[in-house]
Amino acid sequence: MIKISELLLPSLIKMNLEAETKEELFPELVELFVAAGCIRDRAAAVRVLEEREAKMTTGIANGIGIPHGKLPEAKRTLLALGISRNGIEYNSIDGEPVHIVITIFAQIDNLGEHIEVLAEISRLFAVPGFKKNLSAARTPEEVLRLIASEE
Repeated sequence: MIKISELLLPSLIKMNLEAETKEELFPELVELFVAAGCIRDRAAAVRVLEEREAKMTTGIANGIGIPHGKLPEAKRTLLALGISRNGIEYNSIDGEPVHIVITIFAQIDNLGEHIEVLAEISRLFAVPGFKKNLSAARTPEEVLRLIASEE
């Protein structure tokens, strides 16, 4: 079974997202991957997220967004997590702002792992109290401990 806590690094967790809209959010999230040395082509990564989002919103309701896409540059499944205290206008399924964003870049030829990651994220958010506890976390290390405790 895939473990989100093993794919997510502290440097890929941003506790206070600054973006107020989805258009501001994608570059902010991509910058986490660039700063961590996971990807180099910012424009391509942002474009992958925008193209996927144009097909259907990744705002899955209840304040959660999971922007994702396949990135040729990804050598493994890449994850970043961001928390917005104020909420992000996201055009979510339920029309509500997003407060927790998990971004996934999958390898072009590893669709199975991408699906496993999405399923595990869905399972985590189905755990009673998980979203509330995640929102209350104050450090990346606390986020990782919380995720690991539910895996």
